[in-house]
Amino acid sequence: MQIDGNRGGRWTARTVWTALLLTLSLTAQAQDSGTNGQAIPDNYYRAELVILERIIEPEAVNEQMANRKVEPTQESGEILKTVDRGGVTETTLDLAPRSELHLNGAVQRLERSGRYRVLVAAGWYEAFPPGYEGAPLRVAVGDWLSGGDTREIEGNITIDRKRYLHVDVHLNHWQQVEGAMAAAVPAEQSQSEAATAGQDSAGSPDAEANELTAQPAGLEAQQAPAAAPLELLTWIRENRRMRSEEIHFLDSPTIGVLVFFKKIEASE
Repeated sequence: MQIDGNRGGRWTARTVWTALLLTLSLTAQAQDSGTNGQAIPDNYYRAELVILERIIEPEAVNEQMANRKVEPTQESGEILKTVDRGGVTETTLDLAPRSELHLNGAVQRLERSGRYRVLVAAGWYEAFPPGYEGAPLRVAVGDWLSGGDTREIEGNITIDRKRYLHVDVHLNHWQQVEGAMAAAVPAEQSQSEAATAGQDSAGSPDAEANELTAQPAGLEAQQAPAAAPLELLTWIRENRRMRSEEIHFLDSPTIGVLVFFKKIEASE
């Protein structure tokens, strides 16, 4: 397992993960092929991705990543799961029922443990022939960070196939800079207050003076920061070869990704 950064912050509850994974059978049970009675294509798989957040105080993370340079998230128009500010969820995949997923047992155990939040539990059927180059699947989940206008965990996951399947995980876990929201003044509020002050003084002898003093306030409001700064808590940067019918686990101190591919044969 390779994660860029200080490895001293590795999950202290890693043994819990190991025990959970060992309880799962490494041979997936035959499931509905997802083809609705049509002929099954060659190199047809059910891909399963689970994204988890470990419930932990930020102070318990030993990695020092606040000053890391983070490249912009790739945009392709394809979405694994995003949740906007209003809580509306979006995906561009034709997702299989969660009950069909081989990883569903692991998801249920993790949810019952009380130590982890399951943010994504998705599976879909797709052909991955040799030479397949997948589009980055957008991810934006977790708590909404108002100051940064984003979800706390965002990035993308890409599936490719050369001779073997490969999964490239590029996820960032952000946190609000302490005290930043208190320092930021909403521009709309400042502009509204300036306008109200100007209206209240319009009929007074000093209206002209008040108008002159109100204008800089409006300009200052326009220059106020629109978003409070964020800092990086942890990330995952890993590209791994995947064997079908095996559970793969990629992690950072605060987030983890479970991956499973089930090859669908014509006999199924």
